[in-house]
Amino acid sequence: MKNTPIDFQKVTSKIRECNLFSAGIPNIRDIVRVVNLIEEETGEKFIRMEMGVPGLSTSHIGIDAEIRALNRGVTSVYAMIEGVADLKKEASRFIKMFMNIDVGPESCIPTVGSIQASMVAFMTAGRSVRSKDTVLLIDPGFPVHKQQLNVLGLKYECFDVYNFRGDKLREKMESYLSSGNVSCIIYSNPNNPSWICFSEKELQITGELANKYDVIVLEDLAYFGMDFRKDLSVPGKPPFQVSVANYTQNYILLISSSKVFSYAGQRTGLLVISDSLFRRSYPDLKRFYSSDMLGYAMINGSLYSLSAGTNHSSQYGLAAMLSAASDGKFNFIEQVREYSERARIMKRMFLENGFRIVYNMDEDLPVGDGFYFTVAYPGFTGSELVERLLYYGISAISLEITGSMQKDGLRACVSQISRDQMPVLEKRLRIFNEHHSKG
Repeated sequence: MKNTPIDFQKVTSKIRECNLFSAGIPNIRDIVRVVNLIEEETGEKFIRMEMGVPGLSTSHIGIDAEIRALNRGVTSVYAMIEGVADLKKEASRFIKMFMNIDVGPESCIPTVGSIQASMVAFMTAGRSVRSKDTVLLIDPGFPVHKQQLNVLGLKYECFDVYNFRGDKLREKMESYLSSGNVSCIIYSNPNNPSWICFSEKELQITGELANKYDVIVLEDLAYFGMDFRKDLSVPGKPPFQVSVANYTQNYILLISSSKVFSYAGQRTGLLVISDSLFRRSYPDLKRFYSSDMLGYAMINGSLYSLSAGTNHSSQYGLAAMLSAASDGKFNFIEQVREYSERARIMKRMFLENGFRIVYNMDEDLPVGDGFYFTVAYPGFTGSELVERLLYYGISAISLEITGSMQKDGLRACVSQISRDQMPVLEKRLRIFNEHHSKG
C-alpha cells in the first residue's frame, strides 16, 4: 500500500537504515529513534504512543517548594542517603491517607525514580536468602525490570496473567513458589502495559502466598491512584489505593512521582518497606553487606553503592505535593484524569476501525480507561502491526517485549496525544482500516 499518510518510500528507507526489525522485535528506544528520523525526513508529526512519558504540567506546589529549597542553598549540600526528614514524614502520612497503611518515616526512602527503587530492592531482597535465587515476575510488565535482573545476574521466572485472573491466580503462583527458590514477586498495579488492576481477591491471594512461602512482594505503584473507575482522591476516606500491604507484612512499595505528580524530570521516587520487614534480620545478607538488617542493607549498602541518595531540592518539591494532597488542598488525581478521557476517546476510535482491545477485563469488570491500553488488528502479529502502522504515522510497541503471550497485541500510551491530534488519529486509523479490512 504505497498511498499511505506518510511517504511509503521514506518510511521504508528509515526502517532499513535503522535495521529496525532485523534483530527481532524492536524495543521502545528503537521505535523512538526511527520515528524521530521519519519525522525529520518527512516533516510529518506522528501520533506517538510508544513512550510512557507524562504529558501534563507539574503542579506549582512542587515547583515553588523546590525553588525555595534551591534558594536556601541545598544544591551545595549532600542530602542524607535515607532522605530528607520532610519527605520521609510526608510520605508516611500520604500512605496512611491514601492507602490506609501504617508505615513509619524511617521505612520511606527516596530514590532516583522508582526504577532505582526496584534496582535497590532486587539487589537486596533478591539476595537475602542464599537458597532463594529467583524472582517471579507477573507479566505483562515493565521490560526494564528483566534488564535489571540480567545486569544483577539474578534468575527469574515469569508468566502472563491473562488467563490466570481471580481464583486461578493462586494455583498458578503456587506452582512457582512451591519450589522454594523464589525470593521476590513483582507486578505493577495499575499494570503497565495492559492497565489491568488486581482485585482485592487477587491481592489477598498474593499476600497469603507471600506469608506461606516467606517471599517478599514488590508492588510497583508507578500509576498510584490512577484507576479512575473509583475516586481515590479524598484523603483519609475510602476507597483507598488497593495494595497487597493489607494482606502481608512482606511488602515493598515502589512509588513514582513521574506520572501521578508529573514530576518525571526530577527523578524522585520512593521505596517503602513495611516496618517489620525493614527491621528483619537476614543472616545471608552478610555475604554482601555490613548489616543483616534488610532496611539498613538497602540504604547503606545498595543505595549508597548506586547514588548515595537522590536529588536534594526535588525531595522538598515532592514533600510539598504529598503534604498538600494529604491536607486535602491538592487533588492530585483530578489533574491526571485527563489521561482517562484521552484513553476513552482513543479506544473508541480504534474499535470503530477494526481493532479490538486485548486486555479488556478485570475479572468480571471492563478494564478502566487510563494511561495505557492494548489493541490488536486481525491478521497481524504485534511486531507486524508496529511496522505497518509506521506508514500511517502511528507509533506503538509490541506487547511481546513486555512478557505478554498475546503476540498480536500492541501497547498504546495516551500521554503524548493532545486533543487537537485526535482528528488526525481518527483519519489515519480510518485509512489503515480501509487498506486492510477484509470485510
